[in-house]
Order: sequence, then structure tokens, then C-alpha cells
Amino acid sequence: GGSVKSERVTSEVARWLDTTVVALNLCLFAKAPLADGAVRFSVTTADTEEALLQQLSAELMLLQNEPEIETTLLIHPEVLTEFSNYNQFLSRAEQLLAESGFAGVYQLASFHPDYQFAGTRVDDAENYSNRSPYPMLHLLRESSVDEAVARHPDPEQIPQRNIARLNELGRARLASLLSDCFIEK
Repeated sequence: GGSVKSERVTSEVARWLDTTVVALNLCLFAKAPLADGAVRFSVTTADTEEALLQQLSAELMLLQNEPEIETTLLIHPEVLTEFSNYNQFLSRAEQLLAESGFAGVYQLASFHPDYQFAGTRVDDAENYSNRSPYPMLHLLRESSVDEAVARHPDPEQIPQRNIARLNELGRARLASLLSDCFIEK
């Protein structure tokens, strides 16, 4: 929808990508597709898991039919705002991918305002690599991920390097970068 709210949400997520993901170089391949305008920002009004699964299915079909879209951020501000619920939903999303015949074609990356990796404390800085202004599912083309990994000299080191970078910046700085993404109402 081209609503005022969805425009605001898109701007806030774009700002987060810019000031955090790209600026801190957390993702190998965020910069080029963003620069090329090949990232689709899809803000959904889905407010149930069922509606979100339908939207996810529609986005997968869209990627299938429109190769010029490199990747889609399916942003869902109205549903799965609790991280534990979001985390449980991910297995349903993966199941949808498999049942649609898209396993190995697309992969899902997960982002949430309260993201917490297993084995970390809630306020560990490293969680900020996956903390976004809103809950969202990132749909990536597996072939593009493989290419980016192949071009990178040392892909295995990326997670460790990110953790070191985030720890160096510290939680307070990262929390403020995230809150700075929000446009004043």
C-alpha cells in the first residue's frame, strides 16, 4: 500500500540499512543492490500469521516473475512484534518455502527489533546485526548469495568480524543508531 504509514516505515528501514547495515559493513552484499534500486521494500498490513504467510507467498511469486528485483524486505509492523513469537514463526516460513518448491532458490534472513541470537544475553551488542526498526523477513536469491560468497576472500570470517565490530561500538551506540532511524511522528 502507498499509505503514509508504509512510506514512513520504508524510510525508517532504508535509514537503518544506510546507517547501520551498510555503514558498519555488516552484510557483504547490501550496498550494490541498494545503490542499484534492486531492493524491494514491501510493507504489509498483515496482522495475523496466516495473512503474513499469504503475503510471503505472494512476494516469493513476485521474485520468481521479476528477476530485476534482487531481494525483498517484507516488513510486517502489525504482526509478530514479540520476538519469541517471531522466532517460532520462522519455521512456518521455512516450511512455506519448502512446500512452494522454493527451498534452495530463495532463502530467508530474519530481522526484528528485539532479535536475540541463541546463547547470547539480551543486551549483547552482537544481537544488533539482526535488530531492525520493525520485524521483517528478508527474501534473498540463493544464487546471488552464492555469488557474493564466492567473490568474498574469506566469507567464514564475516560473522566473527561483525561481532568484533559490534562489540567495539558497544550496545549504547548501536541502540542509539537504531532509535535514530525513527522519523518523529
